[in-house]
Amino acid sequence: MIELKCKLIISKLKLHSQNIALAYSAKINQFAIISFLSISHFHPLWVEAASMPNAQLLAVFFMVLSMTSYQISASFAKQLFSVLDPITVTILRLCFAAIIVCVMFRSWKIISRLPFLKWRDLLCYSAALGVMNILFYLSLGRLPQGIAVGLEFIGPLGLALLSIKHRSYYIWVLMAILGIALMVPWGQANSSNFDLLGAACALGAGFCWALYIFFGQRVVQQNIGMHALTIAISISALCLLPIGLYNNAPALIDTQHWGKAIVIAILATAIPYALDLKALQHLNKMSYGTLSSLSPALAALTGFLLLGEKITVLQAVALVCIMLASVGVTVRAARQGAAERNA
Repeated sequence: MIELKCKLIISKLKLHSQNIALAYSAKINQFAIISFLSISHFHPLWVEAASMPNAQLLAVFFMVLSMTSYQISASFAKQLFSVLDPITVTILRLCFAAIIVCVMFRSWKIISRLPFLKWRDLLCYSAALGVMNILFYLSLGRLPQGIAVGLEFIGPLGLALLSIKHRSYYIWVLMAILGIALMVPWGQANSSNFDLLGAACALGAGFCWALYIFFGQRVVQQNIGMHALTIAISISALCLLPIGLYNNAPALIDTQHWGKAIVIAILATAIPYALDLKALQHLNKMSYGTLSSLSPALAALTGFLLLGEKITVLQAVALVCIMLASVGVTVRAARQGAAERNA
């Protein structure tokens, strides 16, 4: 009898505890639903706040994405260089990129505005883009890659020096120049693999890179968005296509290389150049030129983290210099942007 009563008491306690647990669970669910509805109600506000970061920092992010995309494309480009010459690779890349960006940005909408555009800036931007690619790929065929990249960076860093308006910026630009100088494997430049014509091509590519930055900043002020990129790549492709057909027409027509060429067109042209234009909307020539030094630093870090490549002491010092220069320029640009907004 006592045992039966104990069982009844225990069962009642279990039922009571279950009711309490259910009630407590219901309260938690109710609180979760109310919280979710509250967050959903204020969702547009915090999404809008999150979607409005500092313009300069966002521009730096665009540049890093652009450089990363370009570095990834290098592996595909190297595969094509083993079977095709640099001029053919460049033309295939620009032709496919012109089609891709035209479809991506629906650039046929700009046709009615073509007579009203500032064509001098657009043509100079197009010429700089096309010649820069040709000269750099030609330099890669005659020089070690590290030397070619180092000589090419003289262009954007020189433009950064010429564009300085405040003395406080000199330290960041000079630090970036020091970083590039330490990063470049000058020891590879011996008589057996150093070619004067290759060096001239690399320096010419750097000069065209500086022009690409200069006229790119003027092009973005025309308020035609990414249509400027479509026009520039299309003009470059159309001008270089006859040269490619004369140089190696069978290679251009051979479809077995088109797959890799399309990948290179996306990763090395469409994505990076579109991000560059977005970045140039918020960065001046000095900031862009200095931040461009991040490219070899990213390549070295990628090789160290993913491929297990060793970084020498000089390269480590170079990475520190480049990172400090990039952070310094970014912070100064952000402060300048905030001051302009508050003025």
